[in-house]
Order: sequence, then C-alpha cells, then structure tokens
Amino acid sequence: MATIVQKYGGTSVGSPERIKSVARRVLETQQAGNKVVVVVSAMSGVTDSLIKLSREVSDQPSEREMDVLLSTGEQTSTALLAMALQGMGAKAVSLTGAQAGIVTDGAHTKAKIFNITPGQIQDHLDGGAVVIVAGFQGQTAQGAITTLGRGGSDLTAIALAGALKADKCEICTDVDGVYTCDPRIVPDARKIDTISYEEMLEMASSGSKIMQSRSVEFASKFDVLFEVRSSFNQNPGTIVKEETPGMEDVVIRGVSIERNQAKITIEGVPDKTGTAAKIFNALAAAHVVVDVIVQTAPHEGKTDISFTTNKDELEKAGPALEAVAAGIGARGVTQTAGVAKLSVVGIGMRTHSGVAAKLFDLLATGGFNIQMISTSEIKIAVILDEDSIAEAAKAVHAGFGLAG
Repeated sequence: MATIVQKYGGTSVGSPERIKSVARRVLETQQAGNKVVVVVSAMSGVTDSLIKLSREVSDQPSEREMDVLLSTGEQTSTALLAMALQGMGAKAVSLTGAQAGIVTDGAHTKAKIFNITPGQIQDHLDGGAVVIVAGFQGQTAQGAITTLGRGGSDLTAIALAGALKADKCEICTDVDGVYTCDPRIVPDARKIDTISYEEMLEMASSGSKIMQSRSVEFASKFDVLFEVRSSFNQNPGTIVKEETPGMEDVVIRGVSIERNQAKITIEGVPDKTGTAAKIFNALAAAHVVVDVIVQTAPHEGKTDISFTTNKDELEKAGPALEAVAAGIGARGVTQTAGVAKLSVVGIGMRTHSGVAAKLFDLLATGGFNIQMISTSEIKIAVILDEDSIAEAAKAVHAGFGLAG
C-alpha cells in the first residue's frame, strides 16, 4: 500500500464547496488503495484578514503572538476538511503541526524545521484514517507555536513526505504546473513537464509563487520527488526531480519576477576589513533576509554597499542599519522602494555562452534600465523599476523563445 502526501493551497480550500471537492479527490486517492496524508493551507484570504486584524489592535504585534494567531487559519481548514471527509463516510483526523511531530527552532514567523517524529500520523494511517495536517506551522522543543513563513505549507508537505518515506508527494494548487513565466503576466507562457530541483529552487527564490524556496531545498536535500499539479482537474503537472543529463539541452527554463522589493544603500562605508561583516551581522540579528548585494569600487577610502530585500523588511532593516552605519563611520543609509527583480533560469547556462549578452541586449532594446545585477551558475537576475517589470518579462520571455 503506497503512502501519498497531498498538499492543497488556500484557493483549493477557499470555500465550503471547494473543501468538499478536495475531500472527494482525497477519498478517491484513498479508495485506490493508498494511505493518504493531506496538508492544507488556510482558506484563501484568511491569513491576510488575520494580519489586518492584528494591525487593528496593535501597531507592532509581537512575532510570537502573530504565530499563535496565524496558525489558526490552517487549523480551521484541517478541521473543515476532516468534517467533509467524515460526512462522506471516510475515517479522517485533523492534526496541528505540533501534533504531527513537527519541531522547529524559535525564529517566530520564519521558523526552520529541526526534525519530525510522525509517530501519531503513522498510527492513524495504520488505523485506516486519512490524516489531515495543518501546514505552515510547528512548535519549538519548549512547546511554543511557530510558523514557517509564507508558503510554509509546501515545506510541511515536502518534509512530511521525506519523514514518512512517502511514495509520492503532490503539491496541488490552482494552476496546472510550473510555467515558463507567470501566465497572468505572459499569456503565452507554457507549462514545463520536468524541471530540476536547482532550476525550481532558483525560480522559487526569484519570485515564482508556485513553491516556497525552502521546500524545494528540503526536497533536494532529502531526494523527495514531487509533482506540482492542479487541484481542479486531473491533468499531468510538472515533475520536480534530480537533474538528468538531457536537461542541459534547454538553455533557459523560465523567467521569474519578484515585486515588492526595496533597495538599501549604505553610503560612504570605510574601505576597511570587517565593515561588511558588521553590516550584515546587524541585519542577520534583526532577521532581515537579504537578496542581491553589490559593492562599488573604493574611491578615496570609501565605498557604497547596496542590497535588496523585501519591502516588508524595511521596518526591521532601517533601525539596525542606522545604528551600525554610525558605528562604522558610514555617511548614511538610503532606502528605495518601487523596484523589482527579473531572473532568467536554466541549468543549460553551464554549457552555453552568451546568455548574459542576450539578456542585456533584450533589456536595452526595450529601454529597461538595469539598477543591479546578480548571477549564479544557472541564473542571471537584474533589478529594474517595478513599473516596467511586466513589460520587461514579456520581452525577455519572447526573446529567449519560451512561448508555447
């Protein structure tokens, strides 16, 4: 008897009717002779409503209490899905992340999974029940509720699949799979049949909303093959797996964009050993996630250090940087919102030249000004004005011949 882990996102469980539809799909999977573990997100809109509610009672709600609050969204979905399955005559049980044995560190709102002891899940499966686990959450060794960050239900599903040694993991969402670009931005984007962990990780970390990047990292580390597919039909999705030799024949797999970015520059940084370490240690202590980093060439003993982060991180980054800038003798700190990141991704870059030249030519032809550049072995990312990011994505997608 195979063990299958299925994850359903907020849109898939966004109404009572959709919850019943998911229940029917889950029941069909079990009746086909499988043990089924289901991970669910909060119903669409619920997490945002809870965040809004928290802001109405406190200007700066503590991260600990935000975790307690936001974890209730997924718990609501698990209970409702269990009720729907029970109403169809199935045996089903809902579990919180803590009850599922998910133990995390204490970094509230962005916790990392330490380990999983899925004994309770296995007991319920052996008893013939469908087990429904609240995604996005766990608990510390001391019993504090934690959440895993936006998209954390993906990580819950992948991690449980690894811990249970599941035969299959399905990430069921509101699209048919992973596309060469967001179809809402580039209408002629096409679905990708197979993609490597590395490519999926780069696309996820570059703004693709299909998967949380940490979940792809986990899948790669523990060799969890998974499929991204629609929860609204039975069409084949996109298989995400270890790289195979033939994958390098495709130079560019896709184009990703990430909005809501901000650029921060520490100006006039003394060109001395250890100054960069002090800056980024201060950011790390404030739990600020940094993306693209650029340092200018030193001039008269001074340099500028710029980096990008999510716009939501500015509240934490500002005070941390002001303090460290004064301490190292920097001239000041400037913040710029209204920027976005565009990335081209493909493991074929390792063996094909000219990708950067073509990307920059396409952007220049379209009149798109590049503010920052970052590269990895299989990705080139550029920072552009957010107002022009959609048109830039269309131009790059067409220029690399990715249209369906």
